[in-house]
Amino acid sequence: MTSYAFDLKPCSRLTVGTVGPPGQRTFYLQGMKDRNVISLVIEKEHARALAEGIDELLKEVQEQYPPDYIAEETKFNMDLLDPVSAEFRVGRLGLGYDADEDLLVVFVQEIGEEEESPESDAMVGRFWASREQMGALSRHAKKIAAAGRPICALCGEPIDPDGHFCPPSNGHQVTNILQ
Repeated sequence: MTSYAFDLKPCSRLTVGTVGPPGQRTFYLQGMKDRNVISLVIEKEHARALAEGIDELLKEVQEQYPPDYIAEETKFNMDLLDPVSAEFRVGRLGLGYDADEDLLVVFVQEIGEEEESPESDAMVGRFWASREQMGALSRHAKKIAAAGRPICALCGEPIDPDGHFCPPSNGHQVTNILQ
């Protein structure tokens, strides 16, 4: 039986956010229940994958378990709560659904030296949320992940504020591709 470092069921707030300037951002997954706020460091790719996974799971849940209510468009505050102090860095994310409670869950596992070992002492936790909260989380995570540095039209790499080295430009520094 797994012992969870935290089990926020249900979250009153669940979001993804960043701290720092583009190119140096740290991504966080943050959940809150009552006064208990849990912040975890995630990778940008985690945010993207989480959004895609939520969309897929929501589609399946809607088909298999149509809601017996009409969902209202709810605005959720998606800002990170300060101060942001990470409990741990996430190595694995998973998603699930509890049909009895009609809640979706995000499973998280701490990154560890022996990440592949199921017997590792890595911390694990769960964030539970409604379909509407998870939909809002997905939309917000996509927006946050896409809001980084501009992408070079020639090489597809991010452009730093002072430009970047672009191989297709034959070694010339490219600074005005987006102008």
